[in-house]
Amino acid sequence: MPIDPSVAIGADLGETSFSWEPSDVLLYHLGIGAGADPVNSVELRYTYEQDLRVLPSFATVAPNLRTYEPPSVSFPGIDIDLAKVVHGSQAVTVHRPIPVAGKATARGRIADVHDKGKAAVIVQETEVVDEADSPLWTARSSIFARGEGGFGGERGPSEKVTLPERAPDAVVSTPTLPQQALLYRLCGDRNPLHADPEFAKAAGFDRPILHGLCTYGIVAKAVTDLMLGGDPHRVRSWSAKFAGVVIPGETLRTSVWVEGDRYLVTAHSVERDTAVLSDGVLVAT
Repeated sequence: MPIDPSVAIGADLGETSFSWEPSDVLLYHLGIGAGADPVNSVELRYTYEQDLRVLPSFATVAPNLRTYEPPSVSFPGIDIDLAKVVHGSQAVTVHRPIPVAGKATARGRIADVHDKGKAAVIVQETEVVDEADSPLWTARSSIFARGEGGFGGERGPSEKVTLPERAPDAVVSTPTLPQQALLYRLCGDRNPLHADPEFAKAAGFDRPILHGLCTYGIVAKAVTDLMLGGDPHRVRSWSAKFAGVVIPGETLRTSVWVEGDRYLVTAHSVERDTAVLSDGVLVAT
């Protein structure tokens, strides 16, 4: 049986020890487009070590900065075809501002497995602590496996974010670079889908596409700059679903609705007028 929820749910995925330095943070920020105006004081918070502040989405790359092989999708109670898998959603909650350098341990588990009928959704949760075992952040992600449903599990919640019936409170456009994916892949994800034209065509795309987690970071920064004065330390959590691909060089249009300390977010490709992130929620202080 490809998926056995009785074995999978709660399964321990082990521990990973890792470290990072200011140069890793700087590279990540450049990889998501920071520094477009190199004399802007807000941009320098992301790109200059003097007052460097870490955008919480850095948590998505920190444990794998020096891991260059694609991750395995073989877990206890789960044996599925990697070709059928796409990244469904990503969330990061920081328990305090991420330091610009540090050593940490990540402890992962399978939090849940949902049976959507024609597909399965596998939810992973990772708790990250520092050397003193003090919590740094919690990351939660889901992968969507086409054709792997029907195993008799719970359907799970929809987690749909209902937007207010009004125009967005703020909208911002963010250009991406034609070489954005080539730069971002230096943060650890060397999947050829983001660099090799022939590989991308074989996968059904006209050209290499941008990493979903790069889009996730670009939009997190756009909302932080637009609504929080460009201060990453004010971000407490950021979650979103991946709704479509981005072609490097496209412009992203991010729309934001304010609900107290919650910012509801969607992002579209301007050139193709299609959604790329949906159900986004950024919580701030």
